[in-house]
Amino acid sequence: MSADKALSWSYCEQFVEEGDVLTATRAQATELGCPPVSPGTGAALRMLVASCGAKAVAEVGTGTGVSSLWLLAGMSEDAVLTTIDAESEYHRVARAAFKAAGMRPPRTRLITGRALDVLPRMASRAYDMVFLDGDAQQNPQYVEHAERMLRPGGLLVIAHALWRDQVSDPARREPDTVAMRELVKSLSKSDDFLSHLLPVGDGLLVAVRR
Repeated sequence: MSADKALSWSYCEQFVEEGDVLTATRAQATELGCPPVSPGTGAALRMLVASCGAKAVAEVGTGTGVSSLWLLAGMSEDAVLTTIDAESEYHRVARAAFKAAGMRPPRTRLITGRALDVLPRMASRAYDMVFLDGDAQQNPQYVEHAERMLRPGGLLVIAHALWRDQVSDPARREPDTVAMRELVKSLSKSDDFLSHLLPVGDGLLVAVRR
């Protein structure tokens, strides 16, 4: 990457300022060791969810709620975010963040548990957007459930699609890198999704359910 390109990337990441609640929630994520999405990624999530007028959104990987707050910022007052995480401590922090941001409880549904145990119970064709920010090696299984859950025209969005800038380097063979590289390739060839890879944050894969 050229110096100018790196500067442009940094400029885009800093283009949107985060308020006090997001800043505090991001700091707590760092303290708990669950890296949140970047500000640029968060702003992209807000734009995507607003652009499709999503009323029902599912998220895998709540963390402390940084990405959830960005999603909620783009959703209407009558829309509902269902967010899943196996760590109850993360959900405790996320609930406090939602309250601090003035989000009414009916707008959020937090489910504590393994995503692969929860997703099979989610309704089919009932979601306008599914956002995945969980275990990279379990993403293919998450995508199978997301395909069933999404209505036609719904969005599948996957975080860390460039996986620490390693996906583009074929010499990198770490398990998580390989898993993400293969997922990106698989979705690009899928007859069920129309996809594109956005170089925002750590990479954001966006796919429309055909």
